[in-house]
Amino acid sequence: MNLHLDGKVVLITGANNPLGIGAATAYKFAEEGSKIVMVYKKISKNYNPNNIMENGFDKYLKLNSEDASCVEKKLCKITNNYLILEKDITDQNAIAEIFDEAEKKFGIVNILVNNAAVCDEISDNIFSITKDIIDNTFDVNVKSTILMIQEFVKRNLDYGRIINLSTDASQKFAGQITYGASKATIEALTRSIAIEIGNKSITINTVSPGPTQTGYIDKELEQKILPNIPLGRIGKPDDIANIILFLSSEQASWITGQVIQVSGGHYI
Repeated sequence: MNLHLDGKVVLITGANNPLGIGAATAYKFAEEGSKIVMVYKKISKNYNPNNIMENGFDKYLKLNSEDASCVEKKLCKITNNYLILEKDITDQNAIAEIFDEAEKKFGIVNILVNNAAVCDEISDNIFSITKDIIDNTFDVNVKSTILMIQEFVKRNLDYGRIINLSTDASQKFAGQITYGASKATIEALTRSIAIEIGNKSITINTVSPGPTQTGYIDKELEQKILPNIPLGRIGKPDDIANIILFLSSEQASWITGQVIQVSGGHYI
């Protein structure tokens, strides 16, 4: 199937984890002949360096604490048409700069993938949540997504694809209440914005992944999760990237305002 993505300019946020959904999506688009703009921000995290060789939160925190050099090493073997920017998307001025630099190199951005997100792994529960955690989570996961979409829409007059990332646990995420609430907000925004921008021939959809191995799922957690996944395996970043590509394609031109769960049947 020809997805007609050759030459399209794709902007992906949160793309520095080489095992992440953002990186997998960049590789897939590059293989289709798209021009790639990747945006990331290094977030300093404390992790145990003795535990980074095996999957688990220490490895995941390390991967997200680094720059995008590992992603670039693989991407450059697929294409030369890419741009990597280290920017803080909570800064509205930085968002304008991202689009300016993308347009200077490649022209108008055709496809926006809002993948960047943060989550407090320890205190995101009603007993220990703090104002700072709430503010930071919603700044990155919600405010930045809205501002990225706004900038994208301002610059696209008659065509575009927007894909947001949520989680299949958005409606009920005990232990990660602020993260879950931020993703439920994204799902609601997707439906509302779809109505507002439909006359511009811009579609907007949200992909809602189930448990996906981006480096954080250790063996113990995997065994705990598997009984709740009817298809019997945890997700791979490529599973999510494939649906993002489809939603970006001509074949998906009449799909908008949808939240599509990609979870192997988890949380159905």
